[in-house]
Amino acid sequence: MTVHFETDGAVAILTIDRPEVSNAIDGPTATALADAFRRFDADDSLSVAVLTGANGRFCAGNDLKSMMHDDPARKIRVEPEGDAPCGVTRMLLSKTVIAAIEGHAVAGGLEVACWCDLRVAAQDAVFGVFCRRWGIPLMDGGTIRLARLIGQSHALDMILTGRGVSGEEAHRMGLVNRLVPAGHALAEALAMARKLSTLPQAAMRSDRMSCYEQWPLDARDALLNEFQRGMATIKCREMVGGLQRFASGVWRHNPPT
Repeated sequence: MTVHFETDGAVAILTIDRPEVSNAIDGPTATALADAFRRFDADDSLSVAVLTGANGRFCAGNDLKSMMHDDPARKIRVEPEGDAPCGVTRMLLSKTVIAAIEGHAVAGGLEVACWCDLRVAAQDAVFGVFCRRWGIPLMDGGTIRLARLIGQSHALDMILTGRGVSGEEAHRMGLVNRLVPAGHALAEALAMARKLSTLPQAAMRSDRMSCYEQWPLDARDALLNEFQRGMATIKCREMVGGLQRFASGVWRHNPPT
């Protein structure tokens, strides 16, 4: 198994485990990763997922040797429809995914990290479009998500030069949401995931989805979509319990962090 699926209460923990190639993704691993996230999204008992890599490394991208493998089952899938080369990066889940990044998140690994909703990284983590040096283009959303996350100027700096970016610089750019000492990324990501899993989920998922759906829409349609999603959330009556908790005043003794 190259992708492990574990649960911790309402949190799913997915681990890419190919340490001999720095957790690079070949064809079967891409399929396993996509299937694992479909499993997570379909499980009503799970609210948040954490994606990480084994042995202190996140993901070195696509396994370049597998691209030249004689066995077509090992090769990366490169098709315009269906799952992406890295498996997950064309998927839009209904729930939150947090990346816990130690070591390298480069090439396709960077694209997978950008696909996640939030990123927790170690100070000595390394981000980069390392496939630049091999003449391999980004095909898992990197040119799109990098620009949306950190702006065109920072994105082009990384995309054109292919240089390595430290965890600290990535944090300054806005690519990383939380920066932690080396070895603590998974623990911090799990703490964040557990916290998010305790919050009312319907409104959170509605707001998250509106953030993604607004990109191809003009302002009027985006606002209408947000309103319609909000009304649907109100009708599920999750808000009633929230209003009751607010009125009770209990929240004053346990403010959000």
